[in-house]
Amino acid sequence: MNYTTCRSTIHTIKQGDKNFLIYDGLTVAPRAGFEIADNCPKDYLCIIQMCYEKGWLKPIANISERELLFAGLANE
Repeated sequence: MNYTTCRSTIHTIKQGDKNFLIYDGLTVAPRAGFEIADNCPKDYLCIIQMCYEKGWLKPIANISERELLFAGLANE
């Protein structure tokens, strides 16, 4: 019996990981974040803020293995 397995080429990077920030020589920016609409009700905004502050809501980014490889080469 033969089994064929595939390995995903998508990696999840989290805030604090080496490749979470993008550098262009002038600006440093996170790969992922949150955007909350201006018309978000204040009660919900307070809940989102509390969740973020307590660490229950965290930004993550998905990056392909190819992008991860090139990001690593560029940072060396």
